[in-house]
Amino acid sequence: MNDDLADLSSRIDRTNELLQRMLAEVAKTPSTHAIFVDAGYLYAAAGRLVAGTEDRRAFDLDAEGLIDALIDRARTIFADSRLLRVYWYDGARRRIHTAEQQTIAELPDVKVRLGNLNANNQQKGVDSLIRSDLESLARHRAISDAALLGGDEDLVSAVEAAQGYGARVHLWGIEAPEGRNQAEPLLWEVDSQRTFDLDFFKPYVSRRTGPMYEPATGRPAREDVRFVGAQIAAKWLSERGRDSLVELLPGHPYLPGSVDQDLLVEAEGLLQYSLRGQADLRRALRDGFWTHLQGQY
Repeated sequence: MNDDLADLSSRIDRTNELLQRMLAEVAKTPSTHAIFVDAGYLYAAAGRLVAGTEDRRAFDLDAEGLIDALIDRARTIFADSRLLRVYWYDGARRRIHTAEQQTIAELPDVKVRLGNLNANNQQKGVDSLIRSDLESLARHRAISDAALLGGDEDLVSAVEAAQGYGARVHLWGIEAPEGRNQAEPLLWEVDSQRTFDLDFFKPYVSRRTGPMYEPATGRPAREDVRFVGAQIAAKWLSERGRDSLVELLPGHPYLPGSVDQDLLVEAEGLLQYSLRGQADLRRALRDGFWTHLQGQY
């Protein structure tokens, strides 16, 4: 009898030891988050808020700048977590990328997923793509938190699927000039909800009234853009000082949304050339900015 009790006690001790090891490993594993953007909702809601229209043809969206701003905001909200990637869901005829979608797809840490567009330019299949990705990532423990920028009631099943595997889903919305632009059942299901206002989107949405700049020369070379980025970095450092540099460096390679937008506007003024939609030149600009700052640290 005593031998049986001793054996049982030994087994319990071994089990407890294994559990403690497992919990220690889990504690060392960093949390991971991903951002899921329903582009149809984004264009419609941001366009109405900033440009007064949902018609994509009537305004320009600086998707690269906005994605960086969303990444920066997520870094603040999920302070002890790392970014897996940004998922960008949009529609396209026969699922063939448009030039704009191709530019977005080439951005680092961004995955573009396309549904179909019907004859009325309505997205089809996007909600099922979001559900599939959310559920798969949660099931494989690839993410602990999901930031979902969308508003369709059909996304409720995607939220429930991810939550069923232990992931937390945080709904991000866009301020509506009047009423709501997100379905109430969706608001009820998520773990948290926050709304981004006009000031957040203003730098990235502009009505189409002609090109911002009339370039006197052709498209600038990447090295020229890198040099301009370094010029602006030198000016930024002289104005802000080393304390601001120390605060900025841990975010590399991402820039806070306000800094990135100021960099873009000042560079366009110096180059007399619009960098909107020019992903390779935007990267060259940031490379030049970062290279100069890192060389001064």
